[in-house]
Amino acid sequence: MGLTGGIATGKSTVSDMLRRRGCVIIDADVLAREVVAPGEPALAEIASEFGPEVLAPDGTLDRKTLGAIVFADAAKRKRLEAITHPAIRERFARQLAELMARDFDGLVVFDAPVMIESGNYKHMDRVVVVATDESTQRARLIGRDAVAPDEAERKIRSQMPVAEKAALADYVIDNGGDRAATEADVERVYRALLADRDARAREASADQPNA
Repeated sequence: MGLTGGIATGKSTVSDMLRRRGCVIIDADVLAREVVAPGEPALAEIASEFGPEVLAPDGTLDRKTLGAIVFADAAKRKRLEAITHPAIRERFARQLAELMARDFDGLVVFDAPVMIESGNYKHMDRVVVVATDESTQRARLIGRDAVAPDEAERKIRSQMPVAEKAALADYVIDNGGDRAATEADVERVYRALLADRDARAREASADQPNA
């Protein structure tokens, strides 16, 4: 399943709740850091595209400098995604293949903030969006990142609206209330996903020819 949402909607909180329920979490942000490590082809391509100033003195990616560039320019952000997303998908497929080789039959969660924007949601069996209202999203972002209101607004507007993401989801988890309410909504969706998995297993078994 794919798990996504908007900035400061609480996707990481939901991801942790699913992990405690036994789901395997594959974090796109972790994969994104791995594919731009020194020596990786994507890092060299980023430096060529955006200039040597996006590299720190030790040769690692200067995420703050690069972030300032791509947040201010949608076309540049798309170019960055065109460099990193294929490498991220490759690593995701590798991890998924390893789980399949071990006959893992639980829920695998691909936690990715721009899954819908990239089109990768189309490759998921189910898509779950973590949503909240914009005022709560804005207040959380200001408190979490200690940014000014106008900066928070700019970051939110740079992303696809959460409501549009929710319209494409199989399930929506409301994270606009307290933690207990979110926990209950996560449990509801988790049970529904287990039922989906079991139904798929029954269908696959029924399609197998008799021995």
